[in-house]
Amino acid sequence: MNRLAWSAVPKPLVEQFTASALAESASLAEAILHDIRDNFPQLHLVEDESGAPKALLGIQSALEGFVLHLVSGTTAPRLPSGVFQEFGKAEGLSGRSLDLLQAVYRLGVRLAWRRFAEIGQQIDIAAPAMYELVEAGFTYLDGLVEQSVRGYAEAMARQESERLQLQRALIDGLLSGHHSDPATALAALSTRIEWEMPSTVAVGLLLRPTREAVTPALGQGILLDMESEQPRILIPAPDEAGRADHVRRAVVGWSGMIGPTVPLADAQASLRWAESGVQLIQDGLLPRGEVQRCTDHTEELILLPSCDLIDAAALRLLAPLSEVGATQARHLAVTLLAWIETSGSATDIADQLGIHPQTARYRLRQLRELWGDSLNDPDQRFEMLLVLRSQRLRGTLFGGE
Repeated sequence: MNRLAWSAVPKPLVEQFTASALAESASLAEAILHDIRDNFPQLHLVEDESGAPKALLGIQSALEGFVLHLVSGTTAPRLPSGVFQEFGKAEGLSGRSLDLLQAVYRLGVRLAWRRFAEIGQQIDIAAPAMYELVEAGFTYLDGLVEQSVRGYAEAMARQESERLQLQRALIDGLLSGHHSDPATALAALSTRIEWEMPSTVAVGLLLRPTREAVTPALGQGILLDMESEQPRILIPAPDEAGRADHVRRAVVGWSGMIGPTVPLADAQASLRWAESGVQLIQDGLLPRGEVQRCTDHTEELILLPSCDLIDAAALRLLAPLSEVGATQARHLAVTLLAWIETSGSATDIADQLGIHPQTARYRLRQLRELWGDSLNDPDQRFEMLLVLRSQRLRGTLFGGE
């Protein structure tokens, strides 16, 4: 700030003002601290090794720093090194906001200005110069607040880092499967992060859309581990009303899979299903671009991971189709699947496949000729159903593309 009126104050008066203010800095600091205690009894004051409040040292050093600036002619006052940053850090670590601290600072500036105005009047410094002085005081206050904000942000970042570490340790513990009663075994960890152990959970795995993807803002007690290559989420009470919609909104743009709802002690089982689902996404067998639920893909999760076994069974169960041409074999396979699924008439099958009923009857006769009475065996029909549905899911129904 360009202090034109203050710069016009004769140097002897400036030196006299500075000497008087510095001489009173200790007593003025004590008076300010006394008023702060009266006005803010809830304020917690930390003491140093000697038992004196650290705030007293901070106030005195702030007063002296400001006064020395007045006589030095520098453009910016030198702020007390680290003291007010520590004040901000203490507020952050205590879980309070900076509102109280800033109110305390404003009170201190007003009290200091009142005494400085008295000194200025006693030695006959012009009023415009003193008005500039109060403006400089509030600019100085902004610097003190900035220091405190820096300390506060540092404390909050440290707390968040510690919380995330504890949260990850809790997720690791819940998913280890080594606890018959995880609520008891991990009670200390859950208490430290203020997380209430639920009776049921669902575990999800996420696939990062990009390395720089914004962390999902889950909240609602949902645990998130972003340190893993595939971020893990642990959802308490997943079937609670509105929970699924909340999760879906929070993970927009991400891909992944959420396992089924299980008792807390079985969280590892939910994770295993989520892992299977994510593998299908990575293999291109399920779509990307959304976080899905395993319970919406039961057929795929049961049949697709077993494709080697399914294909081996297909060689035995669908062997009669090798006796006809490829196109006919595909038509017959599709018809066989429709017949098993519907247990319907030729007309029902024709409606499902979009073919003429006479074509459906012809194909059904062919199926009887190829398999004979074995089509009456319910166990064989069930195995055929699994094989044909697996092929349909993969788009390879008897050799199809």
